[in-house]
Amino acid sequence: MKKQALLVLALSAAGVATAQETVKIGHVASMTGPVAHFGKDSENGVRMAIDALNARGATIGGKKVKWVLVPEDDAGDPKAATTAAQKLADAKVNAVIGHETSGTTIPAAKIYNDAGIPQISPSATNPKYTQLGYNTAFRVVANDIQLGRALGRYAVTTMGAKRIAVIDDRTAYGQGLVTEFTNSLRQQGVKPVAREFTNDKATDFAAILTRIRAGNPDLVFFGGMNAVAGPMLRQMKQLGINAKMMGGDGICSDAMQPLSGNTMTDGQVVCAEAGGVEEKGKAGMDKFRADYKKRFGIDVQIIAPYSYDAVLAIAAAMDKAGSSAPARYLPELAKVRYPGVTGTIAFDAHGDIRDGVLTLYTFKGGHRTPIGVTK
Repeated sequence: MKKQALLVLALSAAGVATAQETVKIGHVASMTGPVAHFGKDSENGVRMAIDALNARGATIGGKKVKWVLVPEDDAGDPKAATTAAQKLADAKVNAVIGHETSGTTIPAAKIYNDAGIPQISPSATNPKYTQLGYNTAFRVVANDIQLGRALGRYAVTTMGAKRIAVIDDRTAYGQGLVTEFTNSLRQQGVKPVAREFTNDKATDFAAILTRIRAGNPDLVFFGGMNAVAGPMLRQMKQLGINAKMMGGDGICSDAMQPLSGNTMTDGQVVCAEAGGVEEKGKAGMDKFRADYKKRFGIDVQIIAPYSYDAVLAIAAAMDKAGSSAPARYLPELAKVRYPGVTGTIAFDAHGDIRDGVLTLYTFKGGHRTPIGVTK
């Protein structure tokens, strides 16, 4: 009986040791639904990071650990997002990468904060996420404030635009983007020649475009999505407005050409997306893309390198703290400087990425073509 008791104690101790040596990384994104391809891309990036950590025997405080993925699907739905977040909190994951969209990231953030679990979104850009005041909330891409300001600088200094009209679709995204864009113009001493608004379901822009035409703009900035921007571009042509159009990621897809009735000309539209790498980081990104394709048999969509870097930044913070316990490594995560594939991962006081970059695009032959990376 004594030997059996000792054996039970030994097995129990082994079980505790195993639990202590396992680091659980939660991931949440839309794995089903219309944007599931982006969700899968994000999850694949996390898988690659976990594979890399296990392959090199990454340690925490000098102790070898096993890294595991705990995946959840929020289907791009805010209610499903909070359910998924609660599941991960109940599972006592050590960190969360996600969610994919701002609409799912923001409501889930409170649950992670209440549980004290650090959350890094690899793709949510709405400023409200890090303005919630949670010390557990981080992101590794530029937010819409950074994007709007950078577009304003590019419009004036590079494109040489002098007479700029602005339109927003009255959504939080559209209004926020236009606000930051016009703030940037004001700082450069430029006042818009017109300020108009529509809505995200509108199809007729004759009235606002007629008013804008009177200001003879050389650039129209639109805060909204391509489903509205495309038809607007077509009606600009019909009214003889020869201005260029600029916008954020909402208009940054090849769908712009068919939505414009094939009236969009080469170089007429300039748009931007959060993310991208500068010249010095291209070799590393090319290698990541090649490794990704070899591992999964498909090309990177957008998010994978950011979710990959998010995991490795967390691992670096855990190692520095000598612990995978969220309360122990969270202070180190807040001041981490990790040299990632997408650039240096470092956060400001709000949890936003420092010196976040964005990629500018135009369209040639109806297809999105990169112009370059800026801040």
